[in-house]
Amino acid sequence: MDKKLKGIIATIDMAIGDLDLGKDLSNLYDPIYYILGLGGKRIRPLLSILAYQLYQNGYDKILKPSLAVEVFHNFTLMHDDIMDKAPIRRNKPTVHTKWNENIAILSGDVMLVRVYDLLLEVEDSIIKEVISKFNNCAAAVCEGQQMDMDFESSGYVGVDEYLEMIKLKTAVLLGYSLEQGGLIGGASKEDLVNLKQFGINMGIGFQLMDDLLDVYADKEVFGKQVGGDIIANKKTFLLIKALELAQGINIKELEKWISIKDFDPVEKVSRVTSIYNDLNIEQLTKKQINYYFNLGLESFNNIDIEKERRKDLLSLSSFLMNREK
Repeated sequence: MDKKLKGIIATIDMAIGDLDLGKDLSNLYDPIYYILGLGGKRIRPLLSILAYQLYQNGYDKILKPSLAVEVFHNFTLMHDDIMDKAPIRRNKPTVHTKWNENIAILSGDVMLVRVYDLLLEVEDSIIKEVISKFNNCAAAVCEGQQMDMDFESSGYVGVDEYLEMIKLKTAVLLGYSLEQGGLIGGASKEDLVNLKQFGINMGIGFQLMDDLLDVYADKEVFGKQVGGDIIANKKTFLLIKALELAQGINIKELEKWISIKDFDPVEKVSRVTSIYNDLNIEQLTKKQINYYFNLGLESFNNIDIEKERRKDLLSLSSFLMNREK
């Protein structure tokens, strides 16, 4: 990631650190500051700012709405961690582990309320449109999370169903982030459509890249356990595609590793990865990633803005397309 983008992220981090979301009740507000302080890539507020800067200079009108997207994203993580019973988030205890589930639920609820406080910083002339678009996005994220939970008990999940789930759960928020930045910056309706589609397709590619890295990343670079999705039998694109293509001994062994409860995690990751290699799953996943990234770039190229102003978003897109963690 280039120096300018890192500088914008530093500005976002500083602004998050300066947020006053409440403080009188420590068990209510401390968890909010805790999860926001765990860091992260800050991709969503960065996208919102960069979309705004396609049309305007500086941060004046976009910074607080961009923070709204990040607060909402972390709200979803706080509640997702409860549903997933996840003990760790960004190498630190999750909120419900550090405090308890009731506190995590209520703190998350307050985060969602504070999102609207930040969105109210938008000019009156567009506030209704901004909040309406945000509400549609937020509902879609909830739909995606429900689909993901439904998949856990579903006997069969197809590739198309999986792609729809990650579109809703992950990609629409990236699309909204760009759309919000463009709307506040004064983009045309045509540009707003292209910005949103750019974000959605890049978001699908982004999640598919996560699926791929979980299996094939360099452990030292990735910074966390490689093969966690395999150990948990998580229905990712890789597993779904492997179940679709496997035959003979491969399908028998794959089904064995999915069904057994007592196993050596290292052996399971090794054997399932070997099956993926036999089925060319890594290359098939990369092909799907490139398809969505190229689809996103096609929408971006349709935006009616001069070449010079495109540089930063293109730089971020390149970073997302080639990341190793």
